[in-house]
Amino acid sequence: QVQLVESGGGLVRSGGSLRLSCAASVYIFRINVMGWYRQAPGKERELVARIISGGSTNYADSVKGRFTISRDSAKNMGYLQMNNLKPEDTAVYYCNAEIGRNNYWGQGTQVTVSS
Repeated sequence: QVQLVESGGGLVRSGGSLRLSCAASVYIFRINVMGWYRQAPGKERELVARIISGGSTNYADSVKGRFTISRDSAKNMGYLQMNNLKPEDTAVYYCNAEIGRNNYWGQGTQVTVSS
């Protein structure tokens, strides 16, 4: 069973920064795609950013230029650096891992951005 554990969420003022971490219970090289999703109250879960095994990345238009996704294979960790945060970034952020045909989710971490 693959486990993903997020950390790093919290309360920050608009314009501030946070770094989310995702600890994986498997070697990173086994993960085809690692992604970060978020879900705000009353809204559907949406893709924020993802990194594919070869290293290419994709971002939602709303976070391009502000968020950076990365991973550390030595530590089996994934990260989401979030800069210039805005109130509309407030949501629960989830780490996701695609391994073969299986999809795994973390429990989520709350990010709240005050104006």
